[in-house]
Amino acid sequence: MRKGSRAATALLALCCTAAAGLTGCGGPAREGFSAVGAAAPGPERGAGENVAPQGTVEFQQLGDPSAAGGSAGSSGTPTGPAGSGTAGGPAPGGPTSTAPGGSAGTPGTAAGPGRTPTSPGGVGAPGTPTNPAGPGGPTSPTGPPGRPGTTPPAPPPATPAQLTLSAPARSAAADRWCERVTVTFTNTGTTAARSGTVSFATHVIGALGIDWATITTTQPLPAPVAGGASKTQTYTVCLEAWRVPLGMHVDTRKVTATWN
Repeated sequence: MRKGSRAATALLALCCTAAAGLTGCGGPAREGFSAVGAAAPGPERGAGENVAPQGTVEFQQLGDPSAAGGSAGSSGTPTGPAGSGTAGGPAPGGPTSTAPGGSAGTPGTAAGPGRTPTSPGGVGAPGTPTNPAGPGGPTSPTGPPGRPGTTPPAPPPATPAQLTLSAPARSAAADRWCERVTVTFTNTGTTAARSGTVSFATHVIGALGIDWATITTTQPLPAPVAGGASKTQTYTVCLEAWRVPLGMHVDTRKVTATWN
C-alpha cells in the first residue's frame, strides 16, 4: 500500500514537471520571433552576394511598413540588380537601379544626387514644358533693328504760300449787270494762305460786241487755303446798273488774287 502511494506521487510529480516545462509554468505567453537578414551561404548564393529576382517584382503592402524593419520599401521602389549592395537601392558605384521594364538611365530610374526623377515616357509630366524659358532665356523676336549709321531724312524746309488760280467759269445771273464766276485756288506752297483779296476784271460789252469799259471789283479770298491744298469758290460779280445799259452785258475775263 505504501509502495503504490509512492509510485503515484512520483508519477504525479513527473506530469507536473512536464506540464510546467511545456506551459512555462503558467507565466505570460512569450512573443514569437522570425529570422531577418540574409540567408546563410549555400549553393544558390555565395557569401555576401544577393540573388536578383528572375522575373517581375511586385511589392504588396503588409500593414505598417515599420513592422518589417524597413526591409520592404513602398510600392514602386526599384529593386537592385545582382551584385548591388542591398535590395531596393543602388550600391555605391554600381549601376542605376531600374523599375520593371526599364533600363539603366531610362524612365523609371530613382532620383539620386543631381538627378531629377522622371515620369514614364522619359520626359516630364504631360503638359509640362521640358525646357521653359526662364529669366534671361530666349524671347520672341521683335521688330528688325534700324540699320546702323542711318538717320531718317530731314523734312523739307517750309515754303511760303503760293496760289494759282484757274480760268474763271462764268454763268448768267438774274440781273444783266451781274454774273456768277467760279474760281479754283491751289496753294503750291507748304504754308497756308491765311487771308487775301480776289480781283475781278469785268468788261462791259455793247450790243454790237464793242468793249466799252473794264471795271475792277474785289472780294475776299476764301481763306485759309492750306499748303498743298485747293479750294473752289463761286462769286457773284456785279457792276453798277447804270454802267450796263439795256442791250449790254458784262464779261469777267480775268481774276487775280493777293494773299498773306
